[in-house]
Amino acid sequence: MTAETRPAVSLPWRRWLPAVAVCGAVLLAFAVGQYPVGPGELLASLRARVTGGESGLSPTVETVIWQIRLPRVVAALAVGAALAAAGGAYQSLFRNPLVSPDLLGVSAGASLGAILGIVLAQPLLVIQGLAFAGGLGAVALVYLIGSALRGHDPVLQLVLTGIAVGAMLSAAISLLKVMADPYDQLPAITYWLLGSLAAVGPDDMLALLPACLLGLLPLWLFRWRMNLLTLGEEEAKALGLETRRLRLLFIAGATLMTAASVAVAGLVGWVGLLVPHVARMLVGPDFRRLLPASLLLGAGFLLVLDTLARTVAAVEVPLGILTACLGAPFFLWLMAVGRRGWT
Repeated sequence: MTAETRPAVSLPWRRWLPAVAVCGAVLLAFAVGQYPVGPGELLASLRARVTGGESGLSPTVETVIWQIRLPRVVAALAVGAALAAAGGAYQSLFRNPLVSPDLLGVSAGASLGAILGIVLAQPLLVIQGLAFAGGLGAVALVYLIGSALRGHDPVLQLVLTGIAVGAMLSAAISLLKVMADPYDQLPAITYWLLGSLAAVGPDDMLALLPACLLGLLPLWLFRWRMNLLTLGEEEAKALGLETRRLRLLFIAGATLMTAASVAVAGLVGWVGLLVPHVARMLVGPDFRRLLPASLLLGAGFLLVLDTLARTVAAVEVPLGILTACLGAPFFLWLMAVGRRGWT
């Protein structure tokens, strides 16, 4: 049996590794920081909330747990899971291991919407709304242009259209940066483009979590059909799939998760490209196992990086810098050692 044909899951513990990693990342995120919270304090506070009793902890520790640390932990888990799941879906859908949520211009569209809000001096809620609308609008534009053009390979045509539209949106972002106030707006734009969860609060969860769950729903319900789509357009149609509607449904779900994540956390690269490859090494290319593995690994990966971002230096390091510094070398290592096919 060759390495390419060997079953992907040879060790049972690999299936539980992502879940164990996420639990460890959550405990680490609460335990590290200016006000460390140990597992015992966390459990006491949680038990008090459930039973309505007294936790015995100081009000400062309670505030750190529920008002500061918890929203940021939940946001990191949700954004990491959403970006990784969207990346895995895009890679499987387009049968291309280099595809990430940046494809189809969703990240560039969300960035353009957010920067427009910053230039117009809008409040944070409006900026997030514009980012969300920009991401969805960019994908709609790509899909309309790609559908209007006629070619032999509609998937390749959609990808190339996404690259072109993304380039145009990036040019518009550069134009807004040139026009922005260099002393007030330009630093805010630059910091937002680098990605951060520093400003995330409990209210942000009301917009982030429902959008991520709504986008994940079609990917989870029809995850077994994704395996059929990876066989190719003609093979999937021969098996009775309505490939056009199914692809549109998957693209809409992945785009919704990406746009919601960018609206809250800014641009956080590499998660959607790197994590699905790691998940594929652990559980294989079967999308029924790849999706949950990507969700867990993406959540744990971004939570660990966010913990590093707020503790590794006196000034918080933007997430985009950390994901690039760690993601690029790790991705090169994956390419060097990876021997198993990705489909």
